[in-house]
Amino acid sequence: MCDFDVELGCAKYPPPDVIDNFEMHPHKLILLKEWTEFECSAKCGKDDCRFHYKCAECDVSFHVDCVWHPVTDHPTEVNHSYHSLHPLKLLTGEPPEYSDGTCRLCGREIDKELFYHCSSCNFTLDMPCVLNPLQKSLVEPKVHDHQLTLLPRLDSFTCNACGRKGDRSPYTCFDCGFMIHQECLCLPRVININRHDHRVYRTSVLGVVDSVCGVCRKKVDWTYGGFSCKRCPGYVVHSKCATRGDVWNGKELEGVPEEEEDVEPYVVIDDNTIHHFSHIEHYLRRIHGNGVLYEDNKWCSACTHPIGLQSFYGCMDCDFSLHHKCAECPKKKWHVLHNERLTLVTNKEQEVFNCYACRQESNGFMYKDGNRKLDVLCGSISEPFVHPGHPHHPLYYIPVEGETICNGCKGNIYRTDISCIVGDCGFLLCFQCATLPQVVKHIVHNHPLSLCYGEEDASGKYWCDICEKETDPNNWFYTCKDQQASLHTKCVLGDSGRLMPGSIAKVWSNCYKVVLNNSVTRPFCRQCKSHSKYPIYLKFLGTSEKYICCSFLCAYVWG
Repeated sequence: MCDFDVELGCAKYPPPDVIDNFEMHPHKLILLKEWTEFECSAKCGKDDCRFHYKCAECDVSFHVDCVWHPVTDHPTEVNHSYHSLHPLKLLTGEPPEYSDGTCRLCGREIDKELFYHCSSCNFTLDMPCVLNPLQKSLVEPKVHDHQLTLLPRLDSFTCNACGRKGDRSPYTCFDCGFMIHQECLCLPRVININRHDHRVYRTSVLGVVDSVCGVCRKKVDWTYGGFSCKRCPGYVVHSKCATRGDVWNGKELEGVPEEEEDVEPYVVIDDNTIHHFSHIEHYLRRIHGNGVLYEDNKWCSACTHPIGLQSFYGCMDCDFSLHHKCAECPKKKWHVLHNERLTLVTNKEQEVFNCYACRQESNGFMYKDGNRKLDVLCGSISEPFVHPGHPHHPLYYIPVEGETICNGCKGNIYRTDISCIVGDCGFLLCFQCATLPQVVKHIVHNHPLSLCYGEEDASGKYWCDICEKETDPNNWFYTCKDQQASLHTKCVLGDSGRLMPGSIAKVWSNCYKVVLNNSVTRPFCRQCKSHSKYPIYLKFLGTSEKYICCSFLCAYVWG
């Protein structure tokens, strides 16, 4: 941010603020932490304006490395305020086998290059804790009402601020038994987290009995500190969960006024009419779906899926339509996959973008902040998420290390899944399967197709009528009402099922028109040399017979 560079040795072992080097100068030298031009009195011949040591009594200055060395200029023994019984000896190399190899004060692993150790007491300090020792006592009203004192010893304790265990050197209040991790002294007071719409505030005692954390979904001990929402009684979060790097954006909001933003996407005109911010030219009228008549000649401008059997809002003056659920999407929202608030962008230019959650291409509405883009289907997922493929338990976003397997497609997922937290259920969904349409139509069947969530006790072989290959009945697939079909989800929807038919899509360096594949003859793909089986295909602009099937692999390779 400010072009500040530190050499590795100085970063690990910062030069002291004041040094004695009587070989070079008879007085104490003070480190000036500013960039100023000077002439080094060591006559080294180097000409620069780095930090330097200067004598307060004489007008002389020295380069840091002319009067001090980060390794050799440390005393072989020190008397440290946190270990007054014996001097600490300077050691290099591996720490003694009988030690745990960590610093007694901060718990960091000892740097093998340089550390101090007392063999009589098995007491070890790393260089930062020797050069810049922690305060012995402090008064911090935002943390605790009384004075806190550092207890430099190995002792198991429970931190009152976060409720987690510690094994060494807490700050302690001897008046009331309060104990806190060193790192918890810096916990923020007021923050936004991506799991909740309102600000959450740090409190010393949560006081909400039988509550669960809004992030990790584990039980919260109400007698310890944490974060809670002042608007939503019962919403609490562990201190460590609230300040995780994937949950909090790092901004302290104490003293920052909370502005009430208008996130409502439309204004109600009457019981059946709205004025939506994405279509300010005209009013939209609500049309109720009857669950029988499949509307396949209209597409939702937000999610780009056909209107289908769902209720929707249609423009009374043009072809603009929105599913009822898509029309309800707020203009701004928090999402589990991003630490900043996302803004709903209507994408009127129908820019093709890659959704961060499901990795699919889309040119509908998007939730966006900077380079992070989510299509409106993935961006609308919030906790708890209820899916008909797992109706008994809600699903949550719980990041896990390594790869997991999606129950829908049996594909590998890496850190972008939603899962069931009940016992050892183990149900997981990738965002692509979580947002699959429940009912679709395809040219191979006259009737709408419904999403089937796999058949564990299936017998015999299942075949896809589109690609004419075998279907794994344990994976999710589409079937018709008489259940005589078992169509691969990818065959039904294609790679680009979230592109709006009739729109112009720019892929790689070529522009294509997105065309429905609903004619009697299938177009011939110029890349994979086969007739396209997907529901839409891409036609080169300005041509009548140059096509690419809607496999984006073909489009990218061709481009």
